[in-house]
Amino acid sequence: MKLSGKTVAVLVVLIALIGCQEEIPVKEMVRPVQAIQVGDPSDFAKRSFPGRAKATREVDMSFRVAGPLVKRPVNVGDEVRKGQELARIDPRDFQVNLRDAQGQLERVEAILKRAESDYERVVQIKKQDPGAVSQAMIDRNRQQVESTTAEIRSLQAAVASAKDKLAYTYLKAPFDGIVTSTYVENYEDVKAKQPVVRLIDHSQIEMIVNIPEDLIYQADYLKTAGKAFRVRFDPFPNRELKPQIKEIGKEASKTTRTYPVTLIMDQPEDIKILPGMAGKATRAAALPGEESRGDIIIPETAVFSVDEMDNTFVWIIDTQTKTVSKREVKTGELLDTGIAIEDGLKPGEWIATAGVHYLKEGQQVSILSQSSKGVSK
Repeated sequence: MKLSGKTVAVLVVLIALIGCQEEIPVKEMVRPVQAIQVGDPSDFAKRSFPGRAKATREVDMSFRVAGPLVKRPVNVGDEVRKGQELARIDPRDFQVNLRDAQGQLERVEAILKRAESDYERVVQIKKQDPGAVSQAMIDRNRQQVESTTAEIRSLQAAVASAKDKLAYTYLKAPFDGIVTSTYVENYEDVKAKQPVVRLIDHSQIEMIVNIPEDLIYQADYLKTAGKAFRVRFDPFPNRELKPQIKEIGKEASKTTRTYPVTLIMDQPEDIKILPGMAGKATRAAALPGEESRGDIIIPETAVFSVDEMDNTFVWIIDTQTKTVSKREVKTGELLDTGIAIEDGLKPGEWIATAGVHYLKEGQQVSILSQSSKGVSK
């Protein structure tokens, strides 16, 4: 097809215009990142955490068999020792059942003794005079021994069960403790598994405190390093106890954003801490020289290396420009909830904690979470 002169001219102008257009820059994507702010080393030492005393063990004691209660020698507030009787139900029916089972066992044991004697006798006759005793007779005597033996095993189990049930009519303390509640009185009919007495173990005391998520890494450090909190209960404000960290919760409360930390301590000899007493926990005073360490604990996922190098890095987030920059850090011990940073970070700085391998120098980011903080030791 032949183009006219006017058409050719229009095409030339369009091509020229296209060639003169400037390239439109592609806007870089802003990557959302999880991040934390490095905490102040003194934050933990400045805080106190309220909690209440709790028994390490608290159980509702019950019988494993049913019957009328005939004895309950303990009352609320009584201290009891392990193995001490707490209650008893009428054992007479269970004693009768045990005697019956033992009598049946003795009767069948006598039958077995005769059956074994008969079997040995016919076997001996067979050896002396093969024609005097048939094989069928020998088989019958052997079967009698075997069936009686099986019956004895069953009766032995019945006797053992009857003994257990008789023992179950006595309710005994499984540990040293204090009676805190009683649920039934003498002569009441008690069902199996019905609570009779509540017993608590007061040899040790637990206290659950709620640690904000910006300080939970510090609690983990204290546990790993064998350091501790100090606890004072309100009724004894001048008495300081030295608990250990028993457990650190792994899931924060959805409403308070705190983690439960369980402290445990021995019951003092000079005072008595009772369940429900209010108190406060604080961090123990630092040892000489400890303050100068300044180690920071951050999530392990924030640390990365490049091209199989031994050096480790984190991404520092500039909160003004919203860009990231790589910084080398010196790592220390690995903890349950993070890793210690001995050098390279300062309190107040923001670092990326997830997706670190997908970031690049100078990239713009938006912080998804601004609530968690890494904490200095």
